[in-house]
Amino acid sequence: MKFPFVAAMLALSMVCFHCTQVEPLPGYRDEAVGFRGGSALLPGQSQPVSAPSGGGNLARRINLKVDMVPRGTHGRKVVRPMRPQYITIHSTQNYTAGAERHSLALKRGALRSGKRPGGNRIGYLIWHFTVDDSVAIQHMPVTEQGEHADFAGPGNRLSIGIEMCENRGNNLSTTIERTAMLTAKLMHENGIPLSRVVPHYHWPRAGKHPANKNCPHFLMNNGRPGAKWRAFQARVNYYYKQSYEATYVAR
Repeated sequence: MKFPFVAAMLALSMVCFHCTQVEPLPGYRDEAVGFRGGSALLPGQSQPVSAPSGGGNLARRINLKVDMVPRGTHGRKVVRPMRPQYITIHSTQNYTAGAERHSLALKRGALRSGKRPGGNRIGYLIWHFTVDDSVAIQHMPVTEQGEHADFAGPGNRLSIGIEMCENRGNNLSTTIERTAMLTAKLMHENGIPLSRVVPHYHWPRAGKHPANKNCPHFLMNNGRPGAKWRAFQARVNYYYKQSYEATYVAR
């Protein structure tokens, strides 16, 4: 194949994700568009940064790159509006591709999911952000539903999906820290409380056994949220408080 990593991406789509049809939110309708449509330890003590207008230093540290799947193609072939109420954290379980390759695979439509009645209605997987040890890449607006969590459930209908890379050569600790920073920024921008930052495990998948996926597996304890997940939440909370102290309210 011209792009060898695409085969790995296709395999990933069959193994790691189980997405299905997502119904529109009440009061919304699906919009078909054309191809031309548009560890828990805190680091050394530092002086908190008061940044009520958006946490510019945090944004720079995240190193966010916007590389959208074109509207009207592949995972964005059908636009489903969303008011995000959760942030869902995943791990790719793909050991051959970082954020850039995942982005290219999404734009080329390489990540497929079987289209079937009651299942994925467009035949593609898509989520909002992919993070590795050097960059966070955005693939779609946070005001659109993705296909990354729980079939027709609220995980897809109401949550922003973030995938953490774990490819060989990628520094996982740095990836987790960057993801915590991005999560804090998204909480601030969308008014989402820490209690609604959840692992993929949080969303049961109808018809799957087990229903709750061990994901992100390296932040689970024995396949379930425990001390590792609480440590991740603590990192998110740390960055939220540090960057948005002026607007911080205990949640």
